[in-house]
Amino acid sequence: MNATSPPRLPVAVLVLALGTFLMGTTEFVVAGLLPELARDFTTTEAHAGLAITVFAFGMVLGPPVMPMLTLGMSRRGVLTLALAVYAGAHVVSALITGFAVLLATRFIAAVATGTFWAVAAVVAASLVGAARASTAIGVVVGGGMLSTVIGVPLGAWAGQALGWRGPFWALALGAAVAVVALRRLVPEPTAGPEASGVRAELASLRSGRLWIVLLICAAVNAGVLSVYSFVSPLLAGRAGAAASLVPVALVLFGVGTFLGNLVGGRVGDQRPLATIATTATASLVACLVLVVAGAQIGPALAAFALLGAFGLSANPVLLTLAVRYGGAGATLPSAMATSTFNAGTAVGTALTATLLTGPLGDTSPAIVGLGFGLVVLAALGALARATRPRPAPADVPVAVPATASC
Repeated sequence: MNATSPPRLPVAVLVLALGTFLMGTTEFVVAGLLPELARDFTTTEAHAGLAITVFAFGMVLGPPVMPMLTLGMSRRGVLTLALAVYAGAHVVSALITGFAVLLATRFIAAVATGTFWAVAAVVAASLVGAARASTAIGVVVGGGMLSTVIGVPLGAWAGQALGWRGPFWALALGAAVAVVALRRLVPEPTAGPEASGVRAELASLRSGRLWIVLLICAAVNAGVLSVYSFVSPLLAGRAGAAASLVPVALVLFGVGTFLGNLVGGRVGDQRPLATIATTATASLVACLVLVVAGAQIGPALAAFALLGAFGLSANPVLLTLAVRYGGAGATLPSAMATSTFNAGTAVGTALTATLLTGPLGDTSPAIVGLGFGLVVLAALGALARATRPRPAPADVPVAVPATASC
């Protein structure tokens, strides 16, 4: 290693990335197992889709609540508990025969997932210091993004071949391995307070800059994942692409997102606001291409790949800024960011699903993405003004009392 290359990240960061990989797989793998779930529980695929909905609610509600309830525990202890609960939920899911119980275990697994993501970001940043926080968080978030490239397709394939319970057993086993690795390889963070207390955590929410960052978090996911979630209407519907091209587009998106998170986190350490502006502008261009030329297969695929490479690449930077602007209360701001990302996804996809049946039709995902992209840029402008150093007050001339002339 030469003198100018940055030091390697601690192996503990990779262990945290393993956890987010497993949990990212859990979040999305059910979408590929709906026929198996519907057949096993004698219901429709639409009803089986509730297993996705309740997970989304758990990801929104869990992250802000659980870190507050576990402030008395060490952060490593919270991570271990979250993984253990996650593993237990999957074991119960694989054993039960009632759909209502499955929904309950999915919700519990989602709460554990949101808690792990929120605390893992804080721990990763504390292990490497402020100068490389975005890089470390990028690797941790990248574990979740890698799940869309490897974990979700592999889990869907295994579920089709072995039944949906097979992937659930595999995820439980993977979580058990991750618990052991976490206890052995992830040290207790030494940088920053271990637990700042409820008052300090709540006081962090007074930061105006934090709320602007949270708005950007929501708008980014709302715009990008509205396009991602409805890629089939965009490509197969509007562009007339063969159905076989949709999985190809999803893989392109997943690979781009994984690599983009790593690069975005590294670049964002030095230029956070410029990184967010670049990714938001590229996303806006991609959505604009989909609106104007999305009826042609070539431009539509290129725009979707561009959105994958840039759309979510600033998320590690946004998590870092949430922790930074939260001050002494680092865990709650990170949890709020995790929750807000998922809330944005829920709002954006619900809006897009509603518009799809209206006059906008198959252009709805791109138009929703375009609208939320403009919100991101507007909020980023407000954040830039809020963080701009205030000029020092000009010297005020001091009035000198008049004296009698000689």
